[in-house]
Amino acid sequence: MNDEMILVTGATGKTGRRVARRLHEQGVPVRAASPSSPVRLDWNDRGTWDSALAGVTGVHLVVPDLGSVRAAENLTAFTERAATAGVRRAVLVSFPPSGIPGLEPEHVAAAEQAPARAGLETTVLRPRWFFQNFSEDFLRDTVLSGDVRLPAGDGKEAFVDADDIADVAVTALTRDGHARRSYELSGPRLMSFAEAVADIARATGRPIGYTPLSARDYAAEQRAHGVPGEWVRLTVGLYSHVRSGALGSVTGDVERVLGRPPRDFADYARHAAAQGAWST
Repeated sequence: MNDEMILVTGATGKTGRRVARRLHEQGVPVRAASPSSPVRLDWNDRGTWDSALAGVTGVHLVVPDLGSVRAAENLTAFTERAATAGVRRAVLVSFPPSGIPGLEPEHVAAAEQAPARAGLETTVLRPRWFFQNFSEDFLRDTVLSGDVRLPAGDGKEAFVDADDIADVAVTALTRDGHARRSYELSGPRLMSFAEAVADIARATGRPIGYTPLSARDYAAEQRAHGVPGEWVRLTVGLYSHVRSGALGSVTGDVERVLGRPPRDFADYARHAAAQGAWST
């Protein structure tokens, strides 16, 4: 692996920092990049691209606003430069095949196809909702409130661990046999938000409940708390997607790649609670 150098974009994000850490632990040279990292990579500033790509052989791609025209254009241009710079392998984090409300499927497809069209050995990852949304991101505050109020009804989703996503990404970046593959990454079981919240309540020993709301009532509550309208519209769409049952399936791709089952949500909740994820 001495001749390898992996560029990890989005290196401060939930998956990017985990991928970078795992590569480092395996002795693989890593270049961690983001708009705010010492190695700066800004998708909207093409002047930052060449220095980030210099000497790189593989790249982990996390692209903001994937599914937009601009993201597809940027990814096409970036991967063409990457191929010219000597990059051979790419892993792209994308969306579930059922899509994301509000995004045009043709733009997502264009983005997914860009690395391979540039000549890179490409693996596309399509993960479900991350466990860590409950402990590291936008759901943490509502968990801490003790009443998780969302317009997801009793819809079920196969939530997946960001650590499992990172393990799959590192495997695809460092081992042969994953080029021209797309992996749908899910956890081991379907869960409603009520069931996920119940697991967190058991892990923390605190009374935390789930209250299903209508999309209208949820939007009104969010606006009353000063949440920007754009974020309210996005999240209403995401929760409606879960409520519809569009994500109601479990895949075996984590186990196929890693040779072990994906982590269960209850195990994640116990570990996160022990690490103080929901301490106040």
